[in-house]
Amino acid sequence: MATDPPETEIVDKYRVLCDGGDGALGHPRVWFQITQEKGWVECPYCDKRLIHKSFEQKI
Repeated sequence: MATDPPETEIVDKYRVLCDGGDGALGHPRVWFQITQEKGWVECPYCDKRLIHKSFEQKI
């Protein structure tokens, strides 16, 4: 059985948060700092990948 790829979100800030969405079905709110060298960060709770808009075409 194949698994779905993790969700991705394009963001316009380098300091971002993830709460898993879906209200009570989400996870604790976690803040991340996207480095300008890497351009993205992945949430350890839900595997969502947050990509800065300047790296959208590079990843």
